[in-house]
Amino acid sequence: MQQHQPNVIFQQDGAPPHWGMIVRDFLDENFPDRWCGRGLPIPWPPRSPDITPLDFFLWGFVKNIVYKTPVPSLDELKRRIVTAIQNVTPQMLENTWREIEFRLDVLRATKGSHVQIH
Repeated sequence: MQQHQPNVIFQQDGAPPHWGMIVRDFLDENFPDRWCGRGLPIPWPPRSPDITPLDFFLWGFVKNIVYKTPVPSLDELKRRIVTAIQNVTPQMLENTWREIEFRLDVLRATKGSHVQIH
């Protein structure tokens, strides 16, 4: 894994099930000095949805499409989720990348203080 993506830093959310030694050992082996969560080995703002694209963009986008009307069945729910993901455009991803850069600039300027970005 490391040889394929040497510049990737894995963001670990620190949830109790994700913090077991087996998980940390895996991350140490596959992302040596390149993973963050609960402050080690790289500090990361705790509970940081403002800098996580899945939180600040994707889940809201998907939910707006999926739950626009009541969902009558599990099959329909699955179909709507697939449709929502297929509707993510390259332009949306570019805008999300610019937004991540902005949010990281805010965190740098505030030295990682708690900020809420809307």
